[in-house]
Amino acid sequence: MSAVTLRVEKQQVLTGHRDCIYALAATANGNRIFSADGSGMVAVWNVPESDRGELVAQLPRSVYALTVLPQNGHLLVGHNFEGIHQIDWENKREVRSLKLTSAAIFDLKVVGDTLWVATGDGHVVVVDLNQWVVRQRLRLSTQSARALAYHPQKNHMAVGFSDHSIRIVDVETHAVAQEWKAHSNSVFTLAFAPDYSFLLSAGRDARLRAWNPNADYAPGTEVAAHLFAINHIAFSPDGQYFVTCSMDKSIKVWSAREARLLKVIDKSRHAGHGTSVNKLLWPTQMNRIISASDDRTLSVWNLFFNLDTTTN
Repeated sequence: MSAVTLRVEKQQVLTGHRDCIYALAATANGNRIFSADGSGMVAVWNVPESDRGELVAQLPRSVYALTVLPQNGHLLVGHNFEGIHQIDWENKREVRSLKLTSAAIFDLKVVGDTLWVATGDGHVVVVDLNQWVVRQRLRLSTQSARALAYHPQKNHMAVGFSDHSIRIVDVETHAVAQEWKAHSNSVFTLAFAPDYSFLLSAGRDARLRAWNPNADYAPGTEVAAHLFAINHIAFSPDGQYFVTCSMDKSIKVWSAREARLLKVIDKSRHAGHGTSVNKLLWPTQMNRIISASDDRTLSVWNLFFNLDTTTN
């Protein structure tokens, strides 16, 4: 019977942030990693060539969300209680900003010429990136919109909320196509598999759930995945694996097909983070992940997968 085995190697610890790190993003080729923290510091890192970061922007308030514009590689920053900033990070210059909300900004997703913004007052704001104006402000809940995931084939935006629900929004019409109670507490993170065969959700109830977009998002696998809230999910680019991170201070690596746990990365076994792990990034085809924590550090992990064909 064949099975995948996994060895984990901690490659780097990146220091320099002054507060808990909440957001990560990467350039398309994965050569540059961006991070942002509770003090409003936004930094860029050249991983793994260097362990020294460079300051990209210093904002007055915390940052929970980052994304990279595919059109020009600029960085979009969700500035809590204010709005969004477009940063030419190579020249360390703000290109433009837009006042959006007096609430927190929890997630950003670029779809074509629009930016979708999930906010703490239950809105999803759609910004026209060409005109740099608000195209639509969707009031979908009285509680926070926490996570976004886009399905390009169906043109669906999945939105996770603190009211325990997931809502599927038609990107063209902005109408809610489906909604359901997905968890027993807040939904913190959503991720479609790279082949869009299923959607994963997780959050405060520490459970991992799968949904089938080809069967009206019917429920699939459910796993009690962590001890405390799951903060983030990230897939490997090839879709074979995914990783989760939690307030329980651990990172877990899973086989995507069976949602089978392959490895726990934590402080006792791998000198992992000593506090909540808030965000993960699997930026390229290389088996390297980056984690961000309340301990104000980023860790870079190399993952070595092997097919064990031993028959038990």
